[in-house]
Amino acid sequence: MPIDPCADVARRAWLPCANCAKDSGCSSCFDGSNCASHWQYLLGNDGPRVFLQCPQCSNVWNVNTRVGAVSDLVSDRG
Repeated sequence: MPIDPCADVARRAWLPCANCAKDSGCSSCFDGSNCASHWQYLLGNDGPRVFLQCPQCSNVWNVNTRVGAVSDLVSDRG
């Protein structure tokens, strides 16, 4: 799957990919810092729900970021 044409490096989110573990073992990510290497394209949002794409594996998914929301990572892949 190609990177979405709306993806912009200026719009990023620091959430783990729902598909790959590219941030596994990264001390910055583990500490909750905004790592320079392990981020996702922020394609858009609908309130607290964000739509993301991983620049490494191209996975597209969305997640509700509201505090206390049930974790519901939803992959947009078929």
